Amino acid sequence: MNIRDIPVRVIGPGSQPGGNDGDAVTYMDMPSDMSTFVAPVMPEPEDVLAMDGAREAMNWLQAALDGYEPGGEPLLADLSALDEQSRDVVNQILGEGEVSIVCDGQVRARTQESVLAGVWRTVFFDSDDHAVCDLLEVADIPKVVEFAAGSSAAVDIAADGVGSELANALPILVELRSHHEKYMDGGTPHSINLTLLPLSEPELEFIDQRLGRGPVDILSRAYGKCEVISTESAGIWWVRYYNSMGVLTLNTVEVVDVPEVVKAAPEDIVDSAARLKEILEPYWSEVA
Repeated sequence: MNIRDIPVRVIGPGSQPGGNDGDAVTYMDMPSDMSTFVAPVMPEPEDVLAMDGAREAMNWLQAALDGYEPGGEPLLADLSALDEQSRDVVNQILGEGEVSIVCDGQVRARTQESVLAGVWRTVFFDSDDHAVCDLLEVADIPKVVEFAAGSSAAVDIAADGVGSELANALPILVELRSHHEKYMDGGTPHSINLTLLPLSEPELEFIDQRLGRGPVDILSRAYGKCEVISTESAGIWWVRYYNSMGVLTLNTVEVVDVPEVVKAAPEDIVDSAARLKEILEPYWSEVA
């Protein structure tokens, strides 16, 4: 048989007929982005050997990672006095990780997780937006979240003036208030999955209005996107998950100190200690 006699089937987009109405066949976009560890871009070893500030900061960080106890108090170092060259090197080593935190209340700060899970950089600002303190921190969640997380205000469950179109919203607020009071007295965390409930947009907006907005906004970009937003009641958080195409897939309200989704896992902090050794080994052997 000659090769020209072999029948060829063409497959793939454009090879198939359109639908009955003449429309072309369409395909759903698939997720394409996922955050993974990427080693930071570092300068040449000979360029950093004499940078004592950067070496001391990394020496502290390695010791802090090696000695951190899961669930223990955060370990903090003040980098405010670093010279500019050392600061640039520290910035390159730390890079930017998956979680960003904004605090805009009585405490004003911006926090960025580094490429090393459990290693955080927090810069505090005064009322004129001038940086006043630069902290390096090892913790599952930075200390600033606890300081800035909101007040002890109770959830407003008043029914006066609430129309029938919001009938499904009030029981949720009552449930939140009850579990929040229990949690503040030593109870267990509680979560309400709003995605599974028959709530209209006005009802969701009503719940949002009653809970109010707190001073802390957290964004995690591990798989798709997760927004964690504090409310006016410390210990109550909105947690919203989006897929990589920006579609809301899960909408919850959690009663907890800080939602687990934004915390660094103990095993990841152990892994960060090993990764830091590998990063620093060509530069300062005494650190590694």
